[in-house]
Amino acid sequence: MSELKNWSANYTYSTSRVEYPQSVDDVREVVTRSNKLRALGSRHSFNGIADSTDTLVSLEKMNRVLAVDPAHRTVTLEGGAKYGDVCAVLERAGLALPNLASLPHISVAGACATATHGSGVENANLAASVSAMEIVTANGDVVPCSRENDGDEFYGMVVGLGGFGIVTKLTLDVIPTFLVRQDVYENLPFTNIADEFETIAASGYSVSLFTTWRDDGFNQVWLKRKVTLGELENVETFFGATRATAPLHPIAGMAVENCTAQLGVPGPWHERLPHFRMEFMPSSGQELQSEYFVARQDAPAALDALQRVREQFAPLVQISEVRTIAADNLWQSPCYQRASAAIHFTWIQDWDAVRAVLPRIEAQLAPFDARPHWGKLFTMSPARVQSLYPQINHFRALLETYDPRGKFRNAFLDAYIFGTSSDR
Repeated sequence: MSELKNWSANYTYSTSRVEYPQSVDDVREVVTRSNKLRALGSRHSFNGIADSTDTLVSLEKMNRVLAVDPAHRTVTLEGGAKYGDVCAVLERAGLALPNLASLPHISVAGACATATHGSGVENANLAASVSAMEIVTANGDVVPCSRENDGDEFYGMVVGLGGFGIVTKLTLDVIPTFLVRQDVYENLPFTNIADEFETIAASGYSVSLFTTWRDDGFNQVWLKRKVTLGELENVETFFGATRATAPLHPIAGMAVENCTAQLGVPGPWHERLPHFRMEFMPSSGQELQSEYFVARQDAPAALDALQRVREQFAPLVQISEVRTIAADNLWQSPCYQRASAAIHFTWIQDWDAVRAVLPRIEAQLAPFDARPHWGKLFTMSPARVQSLYPQINHFRALLETYDPRGKFRNAFLDAYIFGTSSDR
């Protein structure tokens, strides 16, 4: 059997044994007869968080939207559903998710398990929309949990890192549908970021700053604004940046057809909030990714610290994105009780070179208690990662309650949740 790799082909899973259940009963049967297993998701992680040496479980055949409830403003879906599939159903019902990833190709359950994405000073990450879940636990039981009924324990389980079991069902909060226009601006001076970061970040529903770190500015600003009463007027300059007159891709030379519509043309939320369109390749494909979360008020100082050593890592950067995310109460979220700024790196696919510069980046960000993205590449020690999460002891105890024999544990969880070894 051929080797199984992740989306970017930088990670080879430790087994090619993948189960494809088609029902909850199928999932229960797989879990009951397996000694060790992990949910695979859509394979958009860049490290071993979803790996297993025994069995992987893909829910790609369990991808239905089960119910849309306009009265309670919720949508319930199976664990294998992807955002692109859910969005179309919601739009037809006149509803929307409050936030989306930069790409709609990822699975909802996988995104929520790692608290990924989200953009906007008032918008939390994707996991914050979860109001209820159904999980098949280690003994094959189907366990429901919800924000309404389970309180603090629920906040510990949403960003579960795959450790509680196989998530077969999710219920998400939704809002009325809305229109968004997207304008791209070029050449934002870094000095303006230092002086006006909070104002810039709050200038739209979602604001993304892109840089290659090769000069003193941001190459592009992607400004996404809600359109509520007719079309907004064009704004030709944005804090020293100039409005683009043609569509752009964040990475120079990549096809702009891959990207969502720009130039201020209003469109439905799900066709503007992502950077990339469902029917095209997201980002560049041949890449590595890292991401670090700092407190939003520390963003200018953190960016300045990176600017001081940019020559050490800039040659490896395809593009870097800076955005903001609202605080949440999810124990293992990198935005736990902290309004955050995310500093994201899309690297060339050279792990040896990237691994050599990550400690230098992490050293610059250490004074700001930067939390690494769970599903991306970092070199922080397990002890350091654990120290960044105030609820780590409660989270560890909760995992042991649901999975006392460690059926869903793997090397990643053993290191970064249960252990202190620096080995990856």
